[in-house]
Amino acid sequence: MSNLKHLEILGQSVKAWNQWRKANPNFKSNLSYANLSYADLSGANLRNANLSGVNLTNADLSGANLILANLSKAKLSGADLSKAKLSSAKLSSADLKNANLGEADLIFGYLSGADLSEASLNNANLSEADLSGVNLTNADLSGANLNNANLSEAFLNGANLKNAQINLETVIDGKWRLLWEILNQGGMGRHLSGADLSGFDLSGANLNGADLSNANLNGANLNGADLSEANLNGADLSEAKLSNANLSEAKLREANLRNAQINLETVIDSKWLIIKLVQEALIARQGKLDLRSEITNCNLTEIPAEVFELEHLEELDLRSNQLISIPEAIGKLINLTKLNLSHNQLTSVPDSIAKLTNLTDLDLRNNKLTSLPKSITKLTNLTTLYFSGNPLHTPPIEIRMGGIEAIRKYFRQLEEEGTNYLYEAKLLILGAGGAGKTTLAHKIINPNYKLNPQEAPTDGIDILQWSFKIEDKQGVKRDFRVNIWDFGGQEIYHTTHQFFLTKRSLYALVVDNRIEDNNFPYWLNIVELLSDKSPILVIKNEKNDRPCQVNESQYKGRFNNLKDSLSCNLATNRGLDDILKFIQFYIEKLEHIGDILPQTWKQVRDVLEKNKYNYISFQEYLKICEENGLKKGEDRLQLSGYLHDLGVILHFQEDEILSQTVILKPEWGTAAVYKVLENEEVINNLGKFSDRDLEKIWDEEQYVDKQLELLQLMKKFQLCYQLPETDGTYIAPQLLTFEKPIYDWDEDNNLLLRYSYEFMPKGIITRFIVAIHSLIEKEQLVWRSGVVLHKDETRAEVIEDYDRRKISIKVSGKNKKHLMNILIYELDKIHDSYHRLKYDKSIPCNCELCQTSLNPNFYELENLRERLNLKKQTIECKFPPYHTVQVSSLIEDYWNEQLSKEQTKYKNLMPEEEQKIEQLETAVEGKNIGENLKVNGFPIMLDNIESIPVARDKINHSPNIKIENSTEKSKITKIWGVAAIATIIALFFNGIFNTEVKQLFDRWLNKDMPTISKPE
Repeated sequence: MSNLKHLEILGQSVKAWNQWRKANPNFKSNLSYANLSYADLSGANLRNANLSGVNLTNADLSGANLILANLSKAKLSGADLSKAKLSSAKLSSADLKNANLGEADLIFGYLSGADLSEASLNNANLSEADLSGVNLTNADLSGANLNNANLSEAFLNGANLKNAQINLETVIDGKWRLLWEILNQGGMGRHLSGADLSGFDLSGANLNGADLSNANLNGANLNGADLSEANLNGADLSEAKLSNANLSEAKLREANLRNAQINLETVIDSKWLIIKLVQEALIARQGKLDLRSEITNCNLTEIPAEVFELEHLEELDLRSNQLISIPEAIGKLINLTKLNLSHNQLTSVPDSIAKLTNLTDLDLRNNKLTSLPKSITKLTNLTTLYFSGNPLHTPPIEIRMGGIEAIRKYFRQLEEEGTNYLYEAKLLILGAGGAGKTTLAHKIINPNYKLNPQEAPTDGIDILQWSFKIEDKQGVKRDFRVNIWDFGGQEIYHTTHQFFLTKRSLYALVVDNRIEDNNFPYWLNIVELLSDKSPILVIKNEKNDRPCQVNESQYKGRFNNLKDSLSCNLATNRGLDDILKFIQFYIEKLEHIGDILPQTWKQVRDVLEKNKYNYISFQEYLKICEENGLKKGEDRLQLSGYLHDLGVILHFQEDEILSQTVILKPEWGTAAVYKVLENEEVINNLGKFSDRDLEKIWDEEQYVDKQLELLQLMKKFQLCYQLPETDGTYIAPQLLTFEKPIYDWDEDNNLLLRYSYEFMPKGIITRFIVAIHSLIEKEQLVWRSGVVLHKDETRAEVIEDYDRRKISIKVSGKNKKHLMNILIYELDKIHDSYHRLKYDKSIPCNCELCQTSLNPNFYELENLRERLNLKKQTIECKFPPYHTVQVSSLIEDYWNEQLSKEQTKYKNLMPEEEQKIEQLETAVEGKNIGENLKVNGFPIMLDNIESIPVARDKINHSPNIKIENSTEKSKITKIWGVAAIATIIALFFNGIFNTEVKQLFDRWLNKDMPTISKPE
């Protein structure tokens, strides 16, 4: 054991110790087994000292004199022994892990059995040293003098021997001598076939052109090494470090790259990188292979054949590459359940994909597909299909948006019934009242049409037909039919634009000399919102040949779908020929022209078109389908939905009342609706009317038997609502007074929310009033631009300022967050119907100043979210004294932002909706898939609800739902979309849908997901 006096002297200071040693030169100091961890002993004279077993962990011994010292079994891990004198010192079995022995003098040192792993021995003098059995794993021996040293049985895995000195008398295993030779004599072009280089530290080594075939490089450090043109065929590179290495043109056939470490700076052919990932998948039998370019940096143009050997694979992600085709070999991966091919350059999908019968998810987004492959209809387990971002023509978009089930039916009908082609399109003529829209519509059909100065303006919509000949791609002459929709320009008609301004149409915007009355930007904006970039022609009707000035270049820079501007005088036909040529040119270019349709669809379409009646019953429609070869109920519904989406007919399948009538002439329905809104008594009564009033207004024979349906159509268009607790009194909010009623409002502790619009369509507030009418306070606090609502001891004020393009909401009372979320849901549902409507939600500052201000600072919610994403926790109020506010508190004070959009919808339902859900929950509880239940007397199959494409309508506010059990399957199950959607919601509440399905449903609601999977 150590001498206590020696420890006491050493504890005073190194200077005191060295003086004592100088005074006692022949006294052998004994510090054995002392605890000197972290001690500062730099420069200490410990020559010939007994330090066996001493604890010098992390001690500073730099420059110390340890000649002939006994340090056997000493603990020196992390110690600094740089430049220490250790010649002839005994360090056998010492722990020197991670110690610094740089430039230390260890000549004749005894280190046998010592642990020097991770130690730094750079430039150390180890000549004649005994290093037998030493652990030098990952040690730095660069520049060390190892002449005549004994390294027999030493462990040198990962050791750096660069510039180390070794002579013939150095005893070292041949494997490590080879490492030294490669590092110090060069490896370029060296013959190393079959060599054992496992664990070698070859970082930065030049192995350009070296023959490393069948070499063992397992776990070798090749970071930054030059392996260009090297022969690595059959080499074992498993676990090797290849970050920043250059393997350009290296031969890697049959090389083992499993778990090799590769980074984005590694130069390697993508083929070998993919093989590496495939090898890992094979060995581990992992079910997922991720070959995204963001992960591999490969930008694959083809899939390596090795991928198709992974028959156990369940998920394959190939997104964001440059694939131009998929080999037929994809059919070998029979266990795939998910296949992502999005963001590539695919123009087709092989038929062999039909063999992937376990596939449930297929992502084909953002490719160059012009048609979906018929083969996908054979994927019987496929429930999730993405295809947006492709220039698809087949199936038609109206079919595609019905999801995988609709696509299956479409291809089946093509196969069973033969094909026909769609050469039909809509021309929608818009513009201010009196601009010449009706004249243009008639002039297109008959240039000799004479203007009638006394002709009444268009009420709602007129639909005319125009035909011309077209030559198809095969050179066959075909009749091309154009349905011309002439829209009334009065503002009262704007509310229904979202139902009829459809995509895949040509728009003609008629303006005249009255530039100030044309409201040109409004029409361009509303078409952009609703038409999905359909082309627009501007027709300048220059009455009396007075020029019509429009700044076309300004608008073309803003609206990419604005194609041409044509001047004319419709009274004299000047410019009419050019108008006809341009209309014909652009309408023939619409993407759906030439769509392939089942032959029976064309036959049924022709019969419906020739029918003289304004409407027929749904049963009559089914009979027409039967007579023309359309046998299956589901196919008949698909056709009526398709014709509805095209605007050829109106058939609201999901509406309990309207579903029983097929309106053959949409203008008949809209004309009836606007007869109410233009009725003088209704206008004078500020939009209030009754069932008795409707009997008078709709007293013509064409309306008498359909008053219930026409009223429902008004509700469908969100043009009116029924006053609660009345037998038949209704309000059309667009005819309400402009004057805001007088009412009290408590300004303390209000929740505020503001919507600001880049462009604001007309009618948002009136649609909102219809949607939320059951909450109107006293049934009276409502006017043309605003409403006061009441629910559960809570009030809300919602006011539209159209001129400033904003809607402001104030909520006061007991349950502010709950009511606010109801309002947000209803407004956002209206916003969603415009697809690309741009708006910001802003919430007020909650700093000390703003909390008591009637005009607080507002923050855009999206900006707050961005700040949180960037880990910016605070924001400054813009008003003096510029208080700092916590971003999270702003959002949390307002509403629970973590609540998902879907949860918000269904947690804040209206009372009658809650009642319906409760009834449906009771009906569905305990039922098995495949069983039926009846809703309002009509069966709903629990295994078919995914096929009803009506998610956006959610719950209907009309009659209470009555439910009973049923075992009878019905062919008309899918008519009742409203009840089915309520069923879906009930399933959510009962947990029948799993989490994944909920996510799919949410994506579907956001138009990215055309179908939902079956409940499990």
